[in-house]
Amino acid sequence: MWNLSLPWWEFIIRGLIVYIFLIMLLRLTGKRQIGQMAPFDLVLLLVLSNAVQNAMNGGDNSVLSGIISAVTLVAVNWLVGLLTYKSKRMEALVEGRPEVLIHNGKLFEKALKHTMITHHELMTALRAAGCSEVHDVHAAMLETDGSISVIPKSKG
Repeated sequence: MWNLSLPWWEFIIRGLIVYIFLIMLLRLTGKRQIGQMAPFDLVLLLVLSNAVQNAMNGGDNSVLSGIISAVTLVAVNWLVGLLTYKSKRMEALVEGRPEVLIHNGKLFEKALKHTMITHHELMTALRAAGCSEVHDVHAAMLETDGSISVIPKSKG
């Protein structure tokens, strides 16, 4: 239960490698995937966590290896949060930047394609903000958390 089959430091290195790999993988798939999870996205994350489990524990199912892996992941996540708070470059690297989808009633199709936002998803966000058409929008942004924020044109 408590005996490790690998040196303790190997669990830390394995955890770091898996954490960095998953951050890069999720970052490459785009902002939308994180902020707007569909049921299949949740299934993917659950299966993904199971897929990388053995990569982190090296086949060791002891309580101590689980504790070391969990502490490593929480510590690395805390460190990444601290670095993104203190460094704009790190924040841009990890979280990305907001993307303009609409500006002054003009829809940027290239941005929709790049972010893989469908017209239906965009129109849903516009309606939620009280805009029925693209020309009613001053700005619509895909935020770094995957949400779409909409600023309607002023009525005056």
